[in-house]
Amino acid sequence: MTIKIDRRDFMKSAGALVVSVSVPGVKAARASSLTKASRLELKPEDLSSYISINQDGSAVGWVGKVDMGQGTDIGWIKLIAEELDLPPERVSMVQGHTDQTVDQGGASGSTGVWRAGAALRNAAAEARYALLGMASEKLAVPLDRLTVVDGVVSDKTDPAKKVTYGELIGGRHFDVQLDWNKHYGNELLVKGKAKLKSPSEYKTIGKPGTPRRDIAPKVLGKMEYMADVRMPGMLHGRMIRPPVAGTVPIAVDESSVKGIPGVRVFRQKGYIGLVAPKEWDAIRAARALKVTWSDAKAAFPDQKDLYDHIRKAAVTRRNQEVNVGDVDAAFASAAKIVEATYEWPFHSHAPMAPACGVADVRKGSATVWTGSQKPHHCRDGVALLLDLPVEKVKVISMTGPGSYGRNDAGDSVMDAVVLSRAFGKPVRVQGMRYEGIGWDPKAPASVHTSRAAIDKDGRVIAWQFESKAFSRQEFFRDEGAPERTLAGQLLDYPLKPVWLFGPPTESYSFASRRKASETIAPLLERASPLRTSHMRDPSGTQIHFAVESFMDELALATGTDPVEFRLRYLSDARDLALIKAAVEKAGWKPRIGARKDSKGDVLTGQGIGYAVRGATRVAVIAEVEVNRKTSKIWARRFVVAHDCGQVVAPDLLRQVIEAQVVQTTSRSLYEEVKFDNRNVTSVDWNTYPILDIKDAPEAIDIVLLDHPELPPAGAGEAVCRPLAGALANAIFDATGVRLRQAPFTPERLKAQLV
Repeated sequence: MTIKIDRRDFMKSAGALVVSVSVPGVKAARASSLTKASRLELKPEDLSSYISINQDGSAVGWVGKVDMGQGTDIGWIKLIAEELDLPPERVSMVQGHTDQTVDQGGASGSTGVWRAGAALRNAAAEARYALLGMASEKLAVPLDRLTVVDGVVSDKTDPAKKVTYGELIGGRHFDVQLDWNKHYGNELLVKGKAKLKSPSEYKTIGKPGTPRRDIAPKVLGKMEYMADVRMPGMLHGRMIRPPVAGTVPIAVDESSVKGIPGVRVFRQKGYIGLVAPKEWDAIRAARALKVTWSDAKAAFPDQKDLYDHIRKAAVTRRNQEVNVGDVDAAFASAAKIVEATYEWPFHSHAPMAPACGVADVRKGSATVWTGSQKPHHCRDGVALLLDLPVEKVKVISMTGPGSYGRNDAGDSVMDAVVLSRAFGKPVRVQGMRYEGIGWDPKAPASVHTSRAAIDKDGRVIAWQFESKAFSRQEFFRDEGAPERTLAGQLLDYPLKPVWLFGPPTESYSFASRRKASETIAPLLERASPLRTSHMRDPSGTQIHFAVESFMDELALATGTDPVEFRLRYLSDARDLALIKAAVEKAGWKPRIGARKDSKGDVLTGQGIGYAVRGATRVAVIAEVEVNRKTSKIWARRFVVAHDCGQVVAPDLLRQVIEAQVVQTTSRSLYEEVKFDNRNVTSVDWNTYPILDIKDAPEAIDIVLLDHPELPPAGAGEAVCRPLAGALANAIFDATGVRLRQAPFTPERLKAQLV
């Protein structure tokens, strides 16, 4: 049976009216929602906080995380289905609603299946254990004689004796306590008395064939998105951003919009917003409103001076993450020293559409709808802004236009909250394309310096790696406090920056190693279009572009094939197996230095990159074609060897890997936030280009190294880490040109290509 959930009814139960809804999955979830509503309190130690059984015997998982379009919910469903002995088709999920789920950190750090999945699986196993206990009592049969097939418990010796999950508990909640580790967020873990299934018993885990449930509604135009939320009496809001970053409003001429029906303007300190009953009128008013701004000053340096600025800027914090052996002595005794510097630009999230937020602020309470990755943190930030207890704020998680970190979703919902409080009605805020790309938080620009000491025998005896960058958590990674949003900063909330960038994560066993990172202050302290925060694999992509490029430079300096060099300095069996699997699949051609067999106008090359992220390790081999005349680079093929421990949903994992390959290829070859002295200038797809479908890879070959004996680890970001380095190395192999600054544009390559 396929569980159907009527999202229209589900949203009405949450207090909103929506345009149209037909999302797979929703009557079962609503039935469980009503069951949960009868409970007095949501408790992390209660089994019913994670698993419920409907009257028809189907199950619902309740998770304090959200799937942002990667299909993470299928991983949760498979884990729950496995332990409950249900087919995946009879399991549905409720994600992220703050009044219905425990805070498990939202979408964060690839912890969906890794961390939340562990808690859900333990809870599902305990639910099955509890159900078997009920069945034993109801059927008067010992526990060891009971078996379960598709949610039907029966006596092994007398199959006629049977009872369904629905008959045992359907529509009621479990009264079972779990052991809770007393951590909210990503670290939350619960355990029960039940023993998890062993790999030999798996029917669902590790098996393909559980299709995603969001694809058909998206393709057919039936998906209910965040932008579709409507409420009775709702106003449409628009924000007024300064034409020059850092300027503040001196005066606002409200008479300039008096001819537009129903427009009302709100100004407080540096914050200016307006509302209108019709969205087009709000857009017109935002364009027409006359604002006098303070004197325009150069907020930013010339873009060409960005990396010099980073090098020269004062350090706000230095983190010495790794210090092994006597690095200084090794460099003093070296026969050769190799050094290189790599540069990475600001990046925008640039989702498919600008973010949207809806808020309904009433006296003593608030309900908001958001496409944020972290609805519970959104709740916390709204509560602080409104000076309300968190239990008086309800956040409803909706599907947004895409998210891979802290994008503009947190800003749009906080703007909606401010305007709803000001005008006493529900308010919907959605910006224009130029606002979404221009004013979203950015991934930080960075400079990376790598040095190595080589002895007379050609061995690397020391490696020193340092990053200097804008913080990847300048205003933290979420909207969990007002000062982390544009609204809060414009309202003069005290800033609380976090100075953090981070070290490389790999397993190279050089005898002496020193890794450090330094952060610098933002170019503009408050309400900046270049403020920085998390983007997919927050600093891993730029760091490992530098690390893996440098490993190839060391291979050349020591007269070694790039693959052989890596194998020489790795010792973990999983690392070795990973790289060998990638090499075999790719048909790697050993060589020292750039190949010299390319002829004609098309140059070809292979490059390798490797990295570890958490308990996940990845090796990527890129194959490129470079047009000698135009210098255009085509990433033609990728081979990805991927080891994330236990593979829960192999078909889903392959899709997630493919998506990371495409996105990181785009970031490596095309993406760069442009700015002048006054503001960000890359504000649309022309000025901030991304990978076009015609330039997408021809093939992405994936080798999954499954370890059923290990727990599953995070898989949503690890491929982003080594891919840019693999691309840069492939470009070098094809052309003999070492590109040390991203993106790898034809102009940059042509400047060096002979």
